[in-house]
Amino acid sequence: MQDETSSVKREDPLMVQSVAKAFRVLTVFDKGHGSLTLSQISQMTGMDLSTAQRFTHTLTQLGYLRKDPATRQFELSIKTLDLAYHYTRASRLVDKAMPILLHLSKETEEAVSLTVLDGTEVVFLSRYLSRRMLNTDVIAGSRLPAFCTSPGRAILSRMPDDSVRDIISRSDLKAYTPSTPIEVEDILARIAEARHSGYAAAFDEIYLGDASVAAPIIGASGDVIAAVSVAVPLARMERTQFLETFPRLVTAAARGISF
Repeated sequence: MQDETSSVKREDPLMVQSVAKAFRVLTVFDKGHGSLTLSQISQMTGMDLSTAQRFTHTLTQLGYLRKDPATRQFELSIKTLDLAYHYTRASRLVDKAMPILLHLSKETEEAVSLTVLDGTEVVFLSRYLSRRMLNTDVIAGSRLPAFCTSPGRAILSRMPDDSVRDIISRSDLKAYTPSTPIEVEDILARIAEARHSGYAAAFDEIYLGDASVAAPIIGASGDVIAAVSVAVPLARMERTQFLETFPRLVTAAARGISF
């Protein structure tokens, strides 16, 4: 496997490749790869064993990796959460949104989320779960495709058409459920509908039995910066009732968070 970091802005004289490689090591750990051997890290990063050993040793010494003395496998340490903590503590968006999200969570007793767009995906910055929510494993830090989620389409609905088409063209338009839109024109039509109505709704598009509605959050410059959403299990509510209840609540919350 080619080392991906070696091709990242190779011409950039300010690019520190060793830093890029260190982060590459950290990002190979995920839900399916919680613990990895040195050879696995070497293979997944495209580094030779000697290079992978130096980076894993350094990250272990710095406290970001932990090595099991029995299995000799590496895993992320608790210290990696420090980066997320410092981000949320320093974020004006999260700070302003928190009391409004808490109010929306108490008012609806449903799952409430704050998301931002990163590439072709939405990232969950904050998520308040409901005791009645389906177990979708979506927590703060989770990523989902923008094209088939209500927060993704809510954000895209406030972006220029050429930017939207570019994001859709780079997305992996795969069907997560029978209801997932995978035709470009269908997705664009749903984004246009969200632009007209001021909110985006999605039913069964990424998780069966899941309904969600989201509204865009606008920054001080007038550009979209995030979305607030509410998700509800369809087993407890008809679509008509859902659309009569939640769009006005998320749009009001989005206005309250907007700068």
